[in-house]
Amino acid sequence: MPECHSLGVRAPYELEVFTLDVPAPDDGEVLVRTLYSGLSAGTELTYVKGTDPGFTSRRDPELGVFVPGEPSRTYPVQAMGYMEVAEVVESRRPDLAEGAVVAATYGHRSCHVLPAGALAVPLPDGLDPVLGIYLAQMGPICANGLLHATAELAPGADALGDGVRGRRVVVTGAGVVGLLTALFARMHGAAEVVVADPDPARLRTAAALGLEVVDETQTELWAWCKEQWVHGPADRGADLVLQCRGRAGVLHEALRALRPQGTVIDMAFYTGGAEELRLGEEFHHNGLTIRCAQIGRVPRGYADRWDRPRLAEETARLLTTYAAGLREHLVTDVVPFAEAADVVLALARRERSAGQVVLDFTA
Repeated sequence: MPECHSLGVRAPYELEVFTLDVPAPDDGEVLVRTLYSGLSAGTELTYVKGTDPGFTSRRDPELGVFVPGEPSRTYPVQAMGYMEVAEVVESRRPDLAEGAVVAATYGHRSCHVLPAGALAVPLPDGLDPVLGIYLAQMGPICANGLLHATAELAPGADALGDGVRGRRVVVTGAGVVGLLTALFARMHGAAEVVVADPDPARLRTAAALGLEVVDETQTELWAWCKEQWVHGPADRGADLVLQCRGRAGVLHEALRALRPQGTVIDMAFYTGGAEELRLGEEFHHNGLTIRCAQIGRVPRGYADRWDRPRLAEETARLLTTYAAGLREHLVTDVVPFAEAADVVLALARRERSAGQVVLDFTA
């Protein structure tokens, strides 16, 4: 079997490439060779910095609570990541032929055996394989945000866009999640989509993708929304905010930007807690809603119609529609796997900035 190299973390701020054993594939399993792997800076840098809650607590899956003082994750972390594109080398699964190129979620490893039943999404014909990194998980995360908006704002509806169609939508955060989510909203018929962020480089990327932007260093988001979107007397602001930045102050600003009885679909993860969030003001007096959307589940009652493969199908449509712009403007760094540790460490130390970093295993 081939030798497998995996990017991981030996200890906080100590990146290392581990050598892992790869077993021969059994019935229903598939051996794949990685072509590209996308870096999820928000998630993976918490492993590098040691801020992931798994280092200090564990989640009880039955009770649905985190138990402090019982770590579920320890160093070394030998594999991280969830945005891989790979070629099938050996298949013992009837639906995947050898030579097929698929998207999967197994981490920054040079090769891997996908277990029986694991998600493996064939890339659409003609799609740049670099963009395939979004197909299995990152895109479905964003699509699931829209699905939660549908469940909240159009109960009983089934279409992905029913929660945004005809509505004025704000996306907070012009990172990868925010930009893909904004493009989903635009593709599915939002009346207006505005992306808010304080980072000029991210705003330039959003504008290059044809999205309207609000520079939060120049104007307060809530004030912009209340001025621009007037629905009637004492009824101003956004219909919906898709919150994609993991800072409590941004969630508070999202609440202020809403019209009365508006909704925030929260797709962020708050590793530092939420001390800046205030629930005694706009949230209470305007009758607002915060609904969490994360890839571990679709809205209640949708599981029989919306599984991960269907969300991946919607992602494939998005990637095909916006392929040229995404490849030119969103993917900023394609680096050889041999340089991955240095690049990730520089990002963690804020010595380097980037949009989407892709690790190239073919270089």
